[in-house]
Amino acid sequence: MSNLPSPDQLESEILRLKKEKNVVILAHYYQESEIQDLADFVGDSLQLSVEAKNTDADVICFCGVHFMAETAKILNPSKTVVVPDLAAGCSLADGCPASEFEEWLKDYPDHTVVTYINASAEVKALSDITCTSSNAAKIIKALGPDEKIVFAPDKHLGRYVGKESGRDDIVLWQGSCIVHETFSEKKLLALKVRHPGAKIIAHPECEESILKHADCIASTSGLLRFVVEDEASSFIVATEAGILHKMSQAAPSKELIPAPPEDESCACNMCPYMRLNTMEKLYLCLRDLGPEVDVPKATRVRALQPIERMLEMSK
Repeated sequence: MSNLPSPDQLESEILRLKKEKNVVILAHYYQESEIQDLADFVGDSLQLSVEAKNTDADVICFCGVHFMAETAKILNPSKTVVVPDLAAGCSLADGCPASEFEEWLKDYPDHTVVTYINASAEVKALSDITCTSSNAAKIIKALGPDEKIVFAPDKHLGRYVGKESGRDDIVLWQGSCIVHETFSEKKLLALKVRHPGAKIIAHPECEESILKHADCIASTSGLLRFVVEDEASSFIVATEAGILHKMSQAAPSKELIPAPPEDESCACNMCPYMRLNTMEKLYLCLRDLGPEVDVPKATRVRALQPIERMLEMSK
């Protein structure tokens, strides 16, 4: 990359550009630690959606993945929304193309369409309500026991939410997260033997074979809160490893053990899309105010309604 500041000046230059251009930097918990430490707000999808809606900055720089930046643009159509790397996508969003989803929905014409926020703007536009892992069960329960429901795109979250809300009839799109499907039950149990006092905490995007061993199943922010508040001193963490940075800051005395992936020769418990964003790309993004994320007006207007309904039901 050309014309970059020296490594020891990179942070100060990012902060200078942020102030100069009135930029708010939003970062997901799965970003690299240096980006988290520079961000104005660090959170999960719901927290960042709320911050995007409430910001008075001229520019939103979203350090996360593409669907998150789209959500920020839908909520703030008059603001400039930029990302460090346009290629930072999501296996869940990619695995649910809008054209295929629209065709699939024709088989369920009388169903309420609940879509996990990890989906494209076009898929959100086909939905009745969006949700995040932190509010999905609450939303399903609020819809009532007689309402027929389609849930997309994450089958593991959908199955977990159905169980939590007493609904075994939710129709599931068969999508999954490449990170949360990588954890090995056999290796998790072996790790538990080596750390018998550790509590297992897991994100609901994990497979049921992992969730059944968990002492706490929660959204990213919920897992962070559990580590801080629980009396245990050691935790085995089954979610993307980026959250360990905030956990260690919030609970420095706690032992945090990343759950092992099936293939321990790779960094499979790290999202390859999230890791496309780097400090260097963040600097260039602020310097050039690009790449910019836009959502066509027709899609944006349709997608706004299910997002606003989610935010209202989450209060």
